[in-house]
Amino acid sequence: MTAGTGAFSGLSRIGQIAMIVHDLPRAVAFYRDVLGMRFVFEAPPKMAFFDCTGIRLMLSLPETAEFDHPGSIIYYTVEDIQAAAAVLESRGVALDSPPHVVARLPHADLWMTFFRDPDSNVLAMMSEVTR
Repeated sequence: MTAGTGAFSGLSRIGQIAMIVHDLPRAVAFYRDVLGMRFVFEAPPKMAFFDCTGIRLMLSLPETAEFDHPGSIIYYTVEDIQAAAAVLESRGVALDSPPHVVARLPHADLWMTFFRDPDSNVLAMMSEVTR
C-alpha cells in the first residue's frame, strides 16, 4: 500500500450514500419529482445519482442478495420542517409521525419527522428551531 501525500487523520466527509431500490424508474421519480432532489445522471439499468449539496446519493439495484435490504437512514436538514412536511404530504408522502421535538439543545430545539421511499427505506427531515 502506497502512502499518500497528506497524513490521514480520520474520516469526516461523506462523498456518496448508496440506497438499494427495486424499481429504478419509480425511485428516480420519487426522489426527483416528489422530494424535489437535483437529479444528476443515470447509469442504466442499475444506477441513478442525485446531488445533495455536494454529497452524491446513488440509487441502485442490489448487486447480490447480500445487498438486498433497506438502507441506512438519511437525515435531510431543512429550514422549516413544518412547511417541508406539508409540501411532502401534499405530494403523497405519508409521514411516520408529524414533525416533533427529539432534543432540546442549548440554542434550539431539534425537530424530526420520518417517512419512507417506495422501497421502504427510512428517510428523515431534521431542523434546529431557535427558541
